[in-house]
Parts: sequence; structure tokens; C-alpha cells
Amino acid sequence: MSDKTSKTTRGATKLALAAVFMFSFGYLLVPLYDVFCDLTGLRFTDEEAVALSPQELEEDTSRLVTIQFDVSMNQGMSWHVKPEMQVMEVHPGRVYTTFYSASNRTVGEMVGQAVPSVAPIAANKYLVKTECFCFDNQTIAAGETVNMPLSFMLNPRLPPNVNLVTLSYTFFDITKNASAENQLDSVLAYK
Repeated sequence: MSDKTSKTTRGATKLALAAVFMFSFGYLLVPLYDVFCDLTGLRFTDEEAVALSPQELEEDTSRLVTIQFDVSMNQGMSWHVKPEMQVMEVHPGRVYTTFYSASNRTVGEMVGQAVPSVAPIAANKYLVKTECFCFDNQTIAAGETVNMPLSFMLNPRLPPNVNLVTLSYTFFDITKNASAENQLDSVLAYK
């Protein structure tokens, strides 16, 4: 076998191995993701929400859980957002409503998106939001202040060792992205 033929064979073998590796990685990605999420508890989807039976919808008046509300702005976000209440004592199984006040301190309309996080992670699937400003983009005109509702409930199955839950929102400026989406929607609607 000539030197050129052996180089070609080695190259083809490396390409074949790379293809097998990429296929295997793609095939194993979902199970690996499932294992990672199960170990860390970071995954939360609607299918994994802890379902309540009608009997469990009753308020657990024997238990109080403290909810802390926190807000932060991503770099470049010039809104002023604050929760109506910093802390709230709640009974699992009861729906509560509170508000966040948001002010656009710029000279132009801005679109923001709130991304929630819950701590401790174990409480994540037990916090049920029935109405939240985080479900949709928020458009606020220059100098405007709006009140944004948040309605939520803690599932009565919340582990008994969880007595404090922190609900944090980070706001991102998505004005440019929202503008591009609106332009694309206009083009598609025209066709």
C-alpha cells in the first residue's frame, strides 16, 4: 500500500469515527440531559408540575411559609422595578396576588422580559403562578409606570422543611428583538 493510500485510509477512518461519535452523542444527549436534571433538580416543565387533586386544593392553615420577592436588572436595563411587598407570609393551598411596579426611566418605549428563578430549587415545582408578568413581554412607554400583577399559590405538598421561598425576577431589555419580531410578523402577514 502506498503512502498516499494509507493517508487516505486513515483520513476516511477518522471521518467515520467522528461521524459515529457525533451520532452517538446526539442519540445519548436526551438521556444524559435527563440524568443531569434528575441529579441537580434543575429541570421544570409543565408535565412535571406536581398535580393537585381537589382534596389537596384546600388551604393548609396549620402552616405558614415566608415568600421573599426580589428584583434585579440585567446590564443595560434602565427600568426601576420593585415589588409591592418584600416579604409575604402565605398558607400553602391558597392563591395570593401581589404587584410589581415598573417605571421606564428612558426617553423611549422599551420592551422588557422578566425571567423568574425560585430558591431553594426544591420549591420550584411547588410554586404555581396563575398570572404573572413574566408570561409575556412588557412594553412600557417613556416615563410610564405600570403595576404588574403576580398571582401564585404554593402547592400544599411543598416539603415540610421548606419554610422560606425566594422568588426572584431578572429583567432584560428585549426592545431590539421585539422590534425585529414585529417586523417579521408584518412581512409574513403581508404575504
